Amino acid sequence: MDLRLTGKTAVVTGASRGIGLAAVEALTAEGMRVVAAARTITPALKETGAITVAADLSAPDAPARLVETAIAELGGIDVLVNNVGGGDGAGSVGGFLSFDDAAWQGTYELNLFAAVRTTRAALPSLLERSGAIVNVSSNGARLPHAGPTPYTTAKAALTAFGKALAEEFGPRGVRVNTVSPGVTRTALWESPDGYGASLAAAVGVSHEDLLAGLPGTTGMVTGRLVEPAEVAALIAYLASPLAGSTTGTDHLIDGGAVKTA
Repeated sequence: MDLRLTGKTAVVTGASRGIGLAAVEALTAEGMRVVAAARTITPALKETGAITVAADLSAPDAPARLVETAIAELGGIDVLVNNVGGGDGAGSVGGFLSFDDAAWQGTYELNLFAAVRTTRAALPSLLERSGAIVNVSSNGARLPHAGPTPYTTAKAALTAFGKALAEEFGPRGVRVNTVSPGVTRTALWESPDGYGASLAAAVGVSHEDLLAGLPGTTGMVTGRLVEPAEVAALIAYLASPLAGSTTGTDHLIDGGAVKTA
């Protein structure tokens, strides 16, 4: 299917691996020119052909600098994918009392304020081009007990942020949608030093057994983890003119883990 994105431009944050990398691959495959931002520029990201920018978007001034660079490189921005996130890493398996103010602040800086600042900087260009924003949240926003509290509540705020933006800027031609993946096959879960391995150790099972049991324990009726490419395909569709009447939505892609509408 031709998504009619050829020649258009995009900025993707958190692009070094996982969903962000898959989104860059999907958008470049559709003929888009992409600026991809990440703390670390990985070989896989370089191979996409995207213009890469090394940036820590939790720093208050980094989002504006990223957008300035992107506009200089691309001439303007048609699509913004706010994918950068974190705070559900290897050290995040404790309960509420294990998170101090610094942990909360850092998690919100990366998961919420990075998107707020990047969006604020990019909106003038998006308004000029009647562009689109896709925010990558989490089904944890609807199941806040299912992960580290700072992370899931920050994602809930990100989801609400997208709704508010859609209402304000929809009449001015900018569409805003949210994608909320469930457990996805990424290094977060599969790496031997990632969150999945730490969670397995905390509950006293092998990493392999934890991964095998995740679809069942999280209620994923598909019986398997979500693939990054599946999330990326949804992002690309929502970014495209084919989704021209879709805005203000939150799209779950979690194998049916969330049971409510």
